[in-house]
Amino acid sequence: MKCFHFTNGERRNDNEDGLVSRVSKVSWARSLSVASSSIDVRRSEFDSKSRDFDDSIGFYEFLSQRRANNLRVFSFSELKSATRGFSRALMIGEGGFGCVYRGVVRVSDNDDDDAAEGSRVDVAIKHFQGHKEWINEVNFLGVVNHPNLVKLVGYCAEDDERGIQRLLVYELMHNKSLEDHLFARTPSPLPWITRLKIALDAARGLAYLHEDMDFQLIFRDFKTSNILLDEDFNAKLSDFGLARQGPAAGLSHVSTSVVGTVGYAAPEYVQTGRLTAKSDVWSFGVVLYELITGRRALERNLPRSEQKLLEWVRPYVSDSNKFHHIIDPRLEGEYCIKSAKKLANLANKCLMKHPKSRPKMSDVVEMLGNIINDASSAQDELSSQSVKETDDVNEEPVPVVSSEIECVQPENTEQKRKVLNFREMVLRNKTIGKLDWRNWTPGLVRTW
Repeated sequence: MKCFHFTNGERRNDNEDGLVSRVSKVSWARSLSVASSSIDVRRSEFDSKSRDFDDSIGFYEFLSQRRANNLRVFSFSELKSATRGFSRALMIGEGGFGCVYRGVVRVSDNDDDDAAEGSRVDVAIKHFQGHKEWINEVNFLGVVNHPNLVKLVGYCAEDDERGIQRLLVYELMHNKSLEDHLFARTPSPLPWITRLKIALDAARGLAYLHEDMDFQLIFRDFKTSNILLDEDFNAKLSDFGLARQGPAAGLSHVSTSVVGTVGYAAPEYVQTGRLTAKSDVWSFGVVLYELITGRRALERNLPRSEQKLLEWVRPYVSDSNKFHHIIDPRLEGEYCIKSAKKLANLANKCLMKHPKSRPKMSDVVEMLGNIINDASSAQDELSSQSVKETDDVNEEPVPVVSSEIECVQPENTEQKRKVLNFREMVLRNKTIGKLDWRNWTPGLVRTW
């Protein structure tokens, strides 16, 4: 199938710096550090055709422009105090370009208030080691404003006898990243409907970057570790260190050094260095399959035939009778099979070999919205059916013999048959989700 065209990404560009980052122990490090989230990640600080803000508009003039965008300027001493001297006990991530700490700062409630008298806010504070990566992050997050993009609260830029101090202060995302919930063997895996809503939030964030601003922004490193979740599991994109402005009017692509994460980067971008917004669409398709399967795009701990997600799912998505084999077993049957198939179909559209054949992210948003509506309607219909059947049974007079064991004793054979049928229905609909996923069999999938 053409939509599964895949490259292993081993090709190197002569202009690349060849830096390779290691897997971070905590995904906050991956979420808030530039391209530090995966094995075999390749990056360039700024390729030769990127705009260098230090040279073009001047560093301090650049910072003054950021102040106009409601970013607060923090002192180094203030952020040092907020993190208790950058204590390792408060470190929530460590990546290729710096460490991320949890802290509490004061921010003004409005423009006229003094920040010292403002509200106390939980934040994530990243201490950068790379100056140009810091500039890139502030440049983009300083001008974007969308509910599905992580909010930049402020920055710190001080040069003194201690050296160059470059820090960024972000809103704290209490539920960490999608990667933490999707791949960790947690007692409570992400419910199916939550996965769909997270996909929709992420799609809205990309659509804003691609189509709703004065200039187009290509994310370049879309993956589960860069999708952060707030306390209500609303998703926001993070880590703009590799983001790149789209092609100018009249041009079809941007030529750049190849950066990003193996397993997520679009094949045409890896092979040619030609970057378009459709490269992000490909990455989005990969993440959709991760949501469906609960597997990583590239997992070296699995058998060789299953290490590359897109190659592994190919024979199953082409056979409707085999499709259920790829659905995350930790869902334990609690999903809508029809919406899962529709989501896979959308992923296939995003993974078309030819970039022009892939949908725009605004179209993806619309299709995801329809999938969620269908899944929600099916869930509501199932719930109302269960309630109706329960009400029908409750209409029959059922005397209780013993309150200690709460045992129901029917008075006649017909009534006993109804109670047993109802009990069987309850067990089928409610306890099937408690089966040990390791012993799960295809025939036990509940469809809505």
